[in-house]
Amino acid sequence: MRTLPAIMKTTAARLSALYLLLFTVVAVILVYYMTSLSVRAITQQTRMTIEEEAVELGGFYERGGIAALLRALERRSLQPNANLYLIADVNGQPLAGNVGALAPGVLDEAGWTERPFRYERISEEAETGEPKEHHALAVVIWLPNKMLLLVGRDLGEPEKIRAIVRRSLGFALGMMALGGFLIWFFVGRTALKRIDQVSLASRRIMGGDLSGRLPVTGAGDEFDRLATNLNAMIERISGLNDGLRQVSDNIAHDLKTPLTRLRNRAEAALAGAKSTGDYRAAMEQTIAESDDIIRNFNAILMISRIEAGSQAQNFEPVDLAAAIADVAELYEPVADEAGVALTVGEIAPAVIHGNRELIGQALSNIVDNAIKYTAGHGDRPAVSIALAAGSGGPVIRVEDSGPGIPAIDRERVTERFVRLEKSRTRPGSGIGLSLAKAVMSFHKGRLELSSRKPEEGDKSGLAVAMVFGGNAR
Repeated sequence: MRTLPAIMKTTAARLSALYLLLFTVVAVILVYYMTSLSVRAITQQTRMTIEEEAVELGGFYERGGIAALLRALERRSLQPNANLYLIADVNGQPLAGNVGALAPGVLDEAGWTERPFRYERISEEAETGEPKEHHALAVVIWLPNKMLLLVGRDLGEPEKIRAIVRRSLGFALGMMALGGFLIWFFVGRTALKRIDQVSLASRRIMGGDLSGRLPVTGAGDEFDRLATNLNAMIERISGLNDGLRQVSDNIAHDLKTPLTRLRNRAEAALAGAKSTGDYRAAMEQTIAESDDIIRNFNAILMISRIEAGSQAQNFEPVDLAAAIADVAELYEPVADEAGVALTVGEIAPAVIHGNRELIGQALSNIVDNAIKYTAGHGDRPAVSIALAAGSGGPVIRVEDSGPGIPAIDRERVTERFVRLEKSRTRPGSGIGLSLAKAVMSFHKGRLELSSRKPEEGDKSGLAVAMVFGGNAR
């Protein structure tokens, strides 16, 4: 179980504590400001009430003298929630009214008291036998007969408001603390548990176990979005690692033969060559073998760069019809020499956002394979290229009348260095279709292999479709 110091090290706990502290400070300042404002308003209203009553009592005195004033004070003192009334002699001794005792110095000067003062009511002392201390605000008036008249009002109402507001503040802070604890207990702990799960899965992944994935609860929150993106990243890294291992294995397996052949040819030339012409022929064959190996390595390097996404910055509008025309023009002499009829079928206009060089390279590899495997097969070997508008995007379709590829092997032939048994005797390294597949994946598309005429089976020839995604316009 986590201790409090460990919990406070988490960002969520620190933010919660910071928000709680900030809210508390703002709430205290706001409450005290509102309390002071309310008390000030009530005090101002109290002053106005006292002034009005003092004017009325002065009128009684002017009209009927001290007797009328005493009658008015006696009558008003008996009313519920009466104000404070007091008539005192010149020495400050109470003569009439409802005030039993005053704080010293209240009657020393005429006018408003500088600050609230303490006093005791006569009625409360008579009822309970014990005086009860209050605070009030009053005005002191000197009468013409040298007597003093005090008219005041109890400040219990502002004090009650202040006490109520303070109790409310305490209750609100208590409820807020309880709510914060409950939110942390039911929500924060869940978030911390999910973070711990992510950390645990991350440690396993860093340990080399790329088969593990971050947990996704299906809630659709930030953790799920983060876990989904990280899982996609892990899937991508795992795929790249698998590709790296596959490339290493394929290089060790498939390039061993040409390198061995290259060495044997050089050794045979050294042992058996009799003239300069023999040496020259051996060197030319060695250079040809080296060129094939270099092309294979260049193809591998290009596939790695494509899968790493390093060509994305070279994206531009690509006219697929123009790309098909360029490839057809390039391979027309090759097809004629091989006795293959290369034709361009129906072309639908399509422009995509992609890498022109990579698309041309992929299409060239597919056409080159089609010509190579169709040559000499059947009475009229033919290869055709067409461009159609598919439901999701444009589709380039290359069809040939060659021997075709069995359905069980179509996925395998798009892997690097994979060559079927019947292709071992033909030139090539088995990288062409894997490069085309990488290019299509890079363009958010796919490479599809099928029979040219599905109703006639695999022997009808092969159809290779470059299906682009939704980046066409």
